Amino acid sequence: MRKKQFAVVGMGRFGSSVAQSLSEMGFEVLAIDSDEDRIQEIASTVTHAVSADTTDEEALRAIGVRNFDVVVVAIGEDIQASILTTLILKDLGVPYLIVKAQNELHGKVLSKIGADRVVYPERDMGLRVAHHLISPSVLDFIELTPEHGIIEIEAPDAMIGRTLKQLDLRARHQCNVLGIKNNGKMDITPSPDHVIGKEDVLVIVGSNKDILRLEVAYAVEREVKSR
Repeated sequence: MRKKQFAVVGMGRFGSSVAQSLSEMGFEVLAIDSDEDRIQEIASTVTHAVSADTTDEEALRAIGVRNFDVVVVAIGEDIQASILTTLILKDLGVPYLIVKAQNELHGKVLSKIGADRVVYPERDMGLRVAHHLISPSVLDFIELTPEHGIIEIEAPDAMIGRTLKQLDLRARHQCNVLGIKNNGKMDITPSPDHVIGKEDVLVIVGSNKDILRLEVAYAVEREVKSR
């Protein structure tokens, strides 16, 4: 079975990270940027690297970018170039187009002109950092929608030794436990009688507001006990 081929446009921090990661996973990756220096930097880590103006339709056509399964547009500050590149790539018939957005308005425009998926790496990273700052127990945060997310959280001291039934996170915080990780294994259907252990990592889903309240509640409880 043929592996997917990827093209990544824009070799800033996000674009070069995506290109390098895909290449390390064994995929064929074409890196594109108008800056020759950036192309030279990434050339040794991807399959092909080309310097081109992606707002020039003929340049993209000549590269053969429409033959790639997925194209990631990771253009940084130049929103106009991002939008124009997205329009051209859709017109060329790219099968699946993922585009980085600077903000919500930029993202709405990209969706309207044909981006199959819009990502917000700076915003998402900001959310992760914010959750880590609120509670050091939070290992990761994934935004499912602008209103809902999933967190992975190391069992706070206040949870240890208590069952899921006793914690009753659904009633107390309107959040649901999707699963519990322990020593690399995942229980996706934990029993209500499961006793939370020190090594447990809880995977919890809920609205972003309710998740935040849950984090704050356990963070405050930890601070009170530490005094």
